[in-house]
Amino acid sequence: MTKTRLAPQHRFRHSEAAGSDRRKRRPRSNLSARKPFAKAKRKFLKAFPDGFRDETYIDGERAYKWNAHLAWTKQLSKSHFEHLLARGEFQEIASIAVRIESKTNLLFSFEKMALRDAVKSASGAEAFANALYLLLHGPGNLENRFSSWIESIAELPRRQTRVLTWPLVTVFGFLAQPDKHFFLKPTVTREAARRCGYDLPYQTRPSWFVYEGLLKFADQVRRDLRDLRHGT
Repeated sequence: MTKTRLAPQHRFRHSEAAGSDRRKRRPRSNLSARKPFAKAKRKFLKAFPDGFRDETYIDGERAYKWNAHLAWTKQLSKSHFEHLLARGEFQEIASIAVRIESKTNLLFSFEKMALRDAVKSASGAEAFANALYLLLHGPGNLENRFSSWIESIAELPRRQTRVLTWPLVTVFGFLAQPDKHFFLKPTVTREAARRCGYDLPYQTRPSWFVYEGLLKFADQVRRDLRDLRHGT
């Protein structure tokens, strides 16, 4: 039987097509392999040449958040939180939380106002304090704790502006436990995900479904930025 031979140009095209198929089938292990993420990383390093060690980055982006976290660990540590709860000092807990957050620019002014109004009453402060403790230190998995936290915030007293916003339901977890929680400011976070090539789910009303996607996005970016890491 006569073997059919490919002409040189056909062999090249066949090899090129096979290589193309192999490239299409090859899984991408992380976001770093994607052009959008690489482009976003280059843009970050252009603004902050020394990465997370860059003084401009530390002064403008990191220091005030880290200082708020340190204030939280000092003023609302788990043991002190429990002590205040046992004494029924719900207003004090709410006051500390609001005061620490007020040192940051994470919430919009209308959210800060809505929160202050919501915890002004004794019942509002008690509901907030108990729900916050359960979110941070309560039993059960994070899904149940976060879902319960959302419902508690939704039921807080409301005067004019709404309390149930993504920044408000995520800011305290972020300040208290930045190794476990992540802050979501919808417009900028969704744009960051888009530039990194990540399909971040989103709904206006806070939910575990969206928050879980946010935590996965944060974990992925953290893994992809290993080379830029530095100690706390």
